[in-house]
Amino acid sequence: MLTLLAYSMVVVFMALIMTKRLSAMVALILVPIAFGAIGGFGPELGPMMLDGVKKLAPTGVMLMFAILYFGVMIDAGLFDPVVRCILKMVGGDPVKIIIGTFMLAVLVSLDGDGSTTYMITCAAMLPLYKRLGISRLVLACVIMMAGGLMNILPWGGPTARAASALGVDVGALFVPMILPMIVTGMWGLFVAFLLGRRERDRLGSIALMSAGTAPPVHSVTSVHSGTSVDSGPAGHDMQEPGAGDPQIARPNLLWFNFLLTIGLMALLILGIFPLPALFIVASAIALMFNYPTLHEQKERIAAHAANVVPVVSLIFAAGIFVGILSGTKMVDAIANSVIGAVPDWMGPYMAVVTGVLSIPFTFFISNDAFYFGILPILAKAAAVYGISAAEIGRASLIGQQVHLLSPLVASTYLLVGLAEVEFGDHQRYTLLWALSAAAVMMLATVAFGVIPVIGQAA
Repeated sequence: MLTLLAYSMVVVFMALIMTKRLSAMVALILVPIAFGAIGGFGPELGPMMLDGVKKLAPTGVMLMFAILYFGVMIDAGLFDPVVRCILKMVGGDPVKIIIGTFMLAVLVSLDGDGSTTYMITCAAMLPLYKRLGISRLVLACVIMMAGGLMNILPWGGPTARAASALGVDVGALFVPMILPMIVTGMWGLFVAFLLGRRERDRLGSIALMSAGTAPPVHSVTSVHSGTSVDSGPAGHDMQEPGAGDPQIARPNLLWFNFLLTIGLMALLILGIFPLPALFIVASAIALMFNYPTLHEQKERIAAHAANVVPVVSLIFAAGIFVGILSGTKMVDAIANSVIGAVPDWMGPYMAVVTGVLSIPFTFFISNDAFYFGILPILAKAAAVYGISAAEIGRASLIGQQVHLLSPLVASTYLLVGLAEVEFGDHQRYTLLWALSAAAVMMLATVAFGVIPVIGQAA
């Protein structure tokens, strides 16, 4: 009964947001409460919800101050030179712009933090998409594909979780995955090329501006709910509100802001301080130096409140969903039902089975639940057939190509907010491309012998 309830809740939730019957925030709150009450958990729902909110609170705080920090950097003009450089390279060709978006997102993703990748890439590229009328769904799609690929980096999270859960060395998991990652990255470039050619056929190649220079990119991260997916023909939305305002730009502090951001990224990678603390302190420093008066600081905070509130509210709403899903043991019911559905004859193929299962598992439940709760069970079953824990761990990383589309991933709400698209639209548009990337990675891991097709009974 609990299993049926769990699947029904997930199906109803996905249907409501993909058909736009409810906003993601409302569905994240009301759907799990309704199904929790139906399951007889009414009196216990309050503590469950609070536990879920507590778990995601650090993420909400981090995103709030990260949005503020990068918003201030955008206002101050830190990314203007990046946009000018990109414009010179890609011109007005949608194919080059979309390929450039994927490559930029891959490079920025080297820091292992998805939120930072989304903010920097959207800040640099969104003005081009709007100016040319390129679909912002394409922007969200290629950034997410780059993020899913680079999420396998040892400091990205899933690889470290898999290594910890299985008791194997992180290097033993990651190093053999480098070649499959390269192949999957090439597939991502090809997808970017296909999407770019589709947009070029729709729009044509457009000369952005005769001078070959870019306008400033201040205030490009406004989050609008209910905006149309495409910005329309080229020529619309030529400039964002506040763009080019000399009272906001701080070109004389370009190098200070650059060094501050590099320092922030370095500390983020080293993991010396918690992410929320890093962004809180960095935001305070950025405001103090770029906008020293109280009036200026209030203006900048108010200007970015429209960015912060929708994203942070979604994070805490997701806490309700996660708390009830975990507290009612619906997560365990889903996991046990899938594991129980694997027939005995599939035992020798457990590496491939794990790769396939990692796609729905990391979509419908959290990475923590999958890697710490389910992966060890799969590894024990595979050991009977001589398949090592490291091989099972590598297979478990394949699902990361689709994981970022999950409604349980907090940073994805930031991406759709920055790209100004609806969450359900993003899922529908990107899902098949993400699945194709997972299929390519699966084939590459098998072809390079990273995971075995069939094990041998011990």
